[in-house]
Amino acid sequence: MSLALQTFSSVKDANAALQTAGSRYIGGGTLVVRAANEGDVSVSSLVRVTDPGLSQIAVVGAKVRLGASVTMAAIARHPELAVLAPAARAVGGPAIRNMATVGGNLFVPAPYGDFAVALLALDATVVTEDGETPIETFLADRNTSRSIVTAVNIASPKTESFRFLKVSRVKPKGVSVLSIAALLERAPDGTVTSARIALGCMADRPIRALATEKALLGCKLTPQEIAPALVAVSEGIAPITDPIASAWYRAEVLPVHLGRLLLD
Repeated sequence: MSLALQTFSSVKDANAALQTAGSRYIGGGTLVVRAANEGDVSVSSLVRVTDPGLSQIAVVGAKVRLGASVTMAAIARHPELAVLAPAARAVGGPAIRNMATVGGNLFVPAPYGDFAVALLALDATVVTEDGETPIETFLADRNTSRSIVTAVNIASPKTESFRFLKVSRVKPKGVSVLSIAALLERAPDGTVTSARIALGCMADRPIRALATEKALLGCKLTPQEIAPALVAVSEGIAPITDPIASAWYRAEVLPVHLGRLLLD
């Protein structure tokens, strides 16, 4: 079966083309092209957009706008996005980072999508032609979405507030066993005043560790005080099983790595 490639200059025209059965959007192409090459008969047409705005990064004060086609490599080398660089560099090796995009990370299933874990912790909003949607809502409904993502908006976190960890068997570019991102605000005495914890590979898409967030409030980041939060992290998870690790193993090591992240 031949595979058609449709190129559009506008998101609006590309969105219209995507309503046809068998059409798939291509950003970086790291997964959809592979699927097509491996004989995925559900894909009959690839749709892409050449609008340069999709590849732009805008930093205005503490506000950051990442175009959906911005690559992990572009984020990793941007001088004003150093706080996000560890999460961007966690995505594959150099060749993959030159292709993998912000938008693609929102759609790929676990164990991929490490950067989306960071975006969830940062309380990002996802922009489409239909408007701006909180990332949690977007991730929950992504399987039914037919609108092209154009950008992601975040508030740039303070370096000391944001933490990211990826665990893999093959370093530095292996597929994730799990990933964790944390946005922690603390009072001058070190007490946690707010917390957002996002987990990768603990479901088919990034999820929040809501029980852990609640348990961290009012705590200082010491082994004794974070112990209840480490126990709570197992609530609501449904880890995946794949050739990298079993669901059982992922659930077992999650509290260990969360503890290391919080105490770092």
